[in-house]
Amino acid sequence: MPEESLPKVVYEQLAEFRYKLRKFIRFSESAAREVGLTPQQHQLMLIIQGYPGRDYVTIAEAAEKLQVTHHACVGLVSRCVNAGLVLRRSNPKDARSVHIALTEEGMNCLEKLSAVHLMQLQSLDIDLL
Repeated sequence: MPEESLPKVVYEQLAEFRYKLRKFIRFSESAAREVGLTPQQHQLMLIIQGYPGRDYVTIAEAAEKLQVTHHACVGLVSRCVNAGLVLRRSNPKDARSVHIALTEEGMNCLEKLSAVHLMQLQSLDIDLL
């Protein structure tokens, strides 16, 4: 016996969610570019500051959150270091890895971007807080 189809309302809700998600991502990418960042640089900075329980990440943690290879993440971190947005600190527990943290300039930039992102989420009727 064939499985029952999902009710139309489920498709409508999924479609609306997908639309809001895409609209937000498009806004986010544009907002990053307006302040001279790539969307990936903005996302890396958000990952660092938003990491649970601390204000730094390792390359492996950032690569996982970004869903990119270790090598690609190293390149992104290097570009952010060169732009003055993040810094590398030695990991006191493991000499093979480093901690990536925001600079003051990176934090200032992230704060401004996050404020406009929260306003955009409110306009889409998405409440994070």
